[in-house]
Amino acid sequence: MNHHEFEAVIKQPAAIRYEYFIKKAADYEEIWGLYNDGWATAEDDMGNVLIPFYPNEKFAETFAKNEWEGFKVKKIEMDDFLEKWLPGMKSDGIKPSIFPTDTDSAVMNVDILLKDLEAELENY
Repeated sequence: MNHHEFEAVIKQPAAIRYEYFIKKAADYEEIWGLYNDGWATAEDDMGNVLIPFYPNEKFAETFAKNEWEGFKVKKIEMDDFLEKWLPGMKSDGIKPSIFPTDTDSAVMNVDILLKDLEAELENY
């Protein structure tokens, strides 16, 4: 990915970045998060715990700042994400924060994210 594509993607609204995330995550069958003695988390305005996820290492690395300063990017294999992460997050009441930037994020329902990823993976 060149610098121009990178800049164009991060400037898109959260809904467009979500679609990009689904396609790229399915393409490479991996998800990227931030880790430092535990996975990076955030909270929404209602106190819900969120875990940020990115479609590739470069995007994750770029946003490892502010409250996530010192966090390292870490890859999650798609099978683990679908079979372990999402069911665990659902049972713990944690929401996925897809592709957060400095301005916004697509906070998703676990079931919708699972359905969208599975539907995209069927195209491969």
